[in-house]
Amino acid sequence: MKTTRYVHGYSGREARRLGDQADALADLLYEGTSYPEGSRVLEAGCGVGAQTVHLVARSPGARVTAVDVSEASLAQARARVAAACPGARVGWLRADLYDLPFGEGAFDHVFVCFVLEHLRDPCGALVALRRVLRPGGTLTVIEGDHGSAFFHPDSAHARAVIAHQVALQAAAGGDALIGRRLQPLLSDAGYARVAVVPRTVYADRARPVLAEAFTRDTFAAMVAAVRDDAVAAGLATPADWDRGIADLHRAAGQNGTFHYTFFKATAVNRPVSSRAGAGRGGPGRG
Repeated sequence: MKTTRYVHGYSGREARRLGDQADALADLLYEGTSYPEGSRVLEAGCGVGAQTVHLVARSPGARVTAVDVSEASLAQARARVAAACPGARVGWLRADLYDLPFGEGAFDHVFVCFVLEHLRDPCGALVALRRVLRPGGTLTVIEGDHGSAFFHPDSAHARAVIAHQVALQAAAGGDALIGRRLQPLLSDAGYARVAVVPRTVYADRARPVLAEAFTRDTFAAMVAAVRDDAVAAGLATPADWDRGIADLHRAAGQNGTFHYTFFKATAVNRPVSSRAGAGRGGPGRG
């Protein structure tokens, strides 16, 4: 199986966290990303639609198709977009990223956000996406890297709970450190003109809204959500885990600071004449 268990779970709390994250980071992550009127855009792995809302708002004339492997997530995504962007032109489809039911070159642009980190074979998924992207079309990928998190006051307990979350995601077949790998992944998948830029989040007392929305409600909440799995796996005692989360919350407080880096990659699908033999599996489904 190339898909993995979504380590963060599918609770209502997780859906709210994803929405908080998307809203808090919209300006940072979407700067420079919009699509022309009438262009065909595939959002690969839309989840509960937290990113779809911003994608549609910034490209109101584009024809967006959003796919996800979870029917329950798609239902939440439809409702979220209908409430936030009434009348938005979005097609919804349950599909496997490795076996997309579209013809070759069906889309002008592909957008992938916080998806590759949960896949056992991210390069294979990128090859499969290349098949449905027209020659010369663009790919945008956004991923985080938990190794980029550092904070004040420093805490061995807080660093430990982050490491445990990374370990649990790896055990499930994903990679919470994938941000640093985007350039080689896209190049190996056969894309051209690969460019990766860091998008850094930094919060302190001068940015109290961001400290609350990202440090506490997004990052710390994400780590806190795997408490039961971490304890069951013997990675931490309940007391040590709770202290680690409390220390992460201190980084969102009056005297705290928090830093995290996302990586945003853009690339172009090679023209037909230069695609032969490029990337793992060529232009096929991978």
